[in-house]
Amino acid sequence: MTQRQPFPFSAIVGQEDMKTAMILTAIDASIGGVLVFGDRGTGKSTAVRALAALLPPIDAVEGCPVNAPRRELCPDWASIASDRIVTKPTPVVDLPLGVTEDRVVGALDIERALTRGEKAFEPGLLARANRGYLYIDEVNLLEDHIVDLLLDVAQSGENVVEREGLSIRHPARFVLVGSGNPEEGELRPQLLDRFGLSVEVTSPKDIDTRVEVIKRRDAYENQYDRFMRTWRVLDAGLRNQILAARAALPKLKTPGVVLHDCAALCLALGSDGLRGELTLLRAARALAAFDGDTTVRRSHLRRVAPLALSHRLRRDPLDEAGSAARVGRTLAEVLP
Repeated sequence: MTQRQPFPFSAIVGQEDMKTAMILTAIDASIGGVLVFGDRGTGKSTAVRALAALLPPIDAVEGCPVNAPRRELCPDWASIASDRIVTKPTPVVDLPLGVTEDRVVGALDIERALTRGEKAFEPGLLARANRGYLYIDEVNLLEDHIVDLLLDVAQSGENVVEREGLSIRHPARFVLVGSGNPEEGELRPQLLDRFGLSVEVTSPKDIDTRVEVIKRRDAYENQYDRFMRTWRVLDAGLRNQILAARAALPKLKTPGVVLHDCAALCLALGSDGLRGELTLLRAARALAAFDGDTTVRRSHLRRVAPLALSHRLRRDPLDEAGSAARVGRTLAEVLP
């Protein structure tokens, strides 16, 4: 029996902000990841699984545990002898709740130590996620010491293991994707700031949209081959558009007025630090490349500002509308 592919990304009904945010990080990983908060059953996990199937493949050295693109970039401890380059899917690695630190960063290979008397390193989830995505469901319930560990690695782009007589370093550059239900707990501010973009998703309120969700899910489950024939074509087109945007990104023109707009908007919102401006600019550039434009414009900033800035604002307990509404009001004032 043929293994089923994940539900197609293009077939997800609605949730346009969530899909846009994920596409932008696929174009430019330096944007920093996506946080998706919302009710259960709103397609958060489905979108991440679909993204894995949508992403263009990567070229990596055969057998390299960190997916290095060239043999000289493979860590010495991996003892890679092959120069062969293979094409493999972009890694999307799950980090489950309750995971141990050893499972995340890697540890001594106990089996080799006992059977051969060798002190060897067994890589963890961070090694597998290098050059790909690390997905954390219920990210707001993650244990504090794992959060601290992820913050260190996200900052440096390198995993360092000093324990049990081992001294190991390897690259760990990945896009962090987190999802959760805000009713089950807040996310620590330090980790919240590490996500480049944030999205709040809700259940559709109109009957037609809900019916379309049911129809597509039913077709995926009961008419799989016919359903996939249609949506694979659309996913392939979207993948090609992402690849074209990646190629166009270095050639984009960014006028000085756009930089001024980024700073003015973040200043008006009271965004902490300068990470907001940088993320806003990167997201706007990725959107311009995806749209096929050659220049970043104010219209691109308007579209990505709620995604890039809403989670960076200080909470105002008197503002019932929330951060996204504040961003919208400030956009109308600063970038009319």
